[in-house]
Amino acid sequence: MKKVFLVLLAFLVLSLFSCASPQITTYNSGENSDKTNKSVKEISYGSQVDIQKYIKKGKVTIFDFYSEYCPPCRRISPLLDKLAKKRDDIFVVKVNINRPGVRGIDWSSPVARQYGLRSIPHFKIYSKDGKLKMEGRDAYEYILHMLRDEGLLN
Repeated sequence: MKKVFLVLLAFLVLSLFSCASPQITTYNSGENSDKTNKSVKEISYGSQVDIQKYIKKGKVTIFDFYSEYCPPCRRISPLLDKLAKKRDDIFVVKVNINRPGVRGIDWSSPVARQYGLRSIPHFKIYSKDGKLKMEGRDAYEYILHMLRDEGLLN
């Protein structure tokens, strides 16, 4: 009985920290993310946001909805930084869904509710002319393709 309880407890703890998103397991580590990268901007911190205000005309704008408590989000974040630094035609906006002081993924935050987020990382990609090109799983797959093309992901 004690073993069953421990297995169930372990499962519960692991499920609390998962993000219901495909995981990235291998990538070229390289240098750390550059905090002064002008091709990356972080916004929101849980509050509602009008992402239209952050679209950069003339660049592909990638919105990355994430939480610091999401392991797949933490794995892809430095890769997006490198991609934006490497490609002048890309601008990344990281939308932190967590409100200050909230531990764990903040699914109840105003921004998570505003965009109906059910899994993260969640991406929206806007074309150079500011039109939504793709989002969700399609956007995620497209980003993985770009990362592979740039040699940032094996």
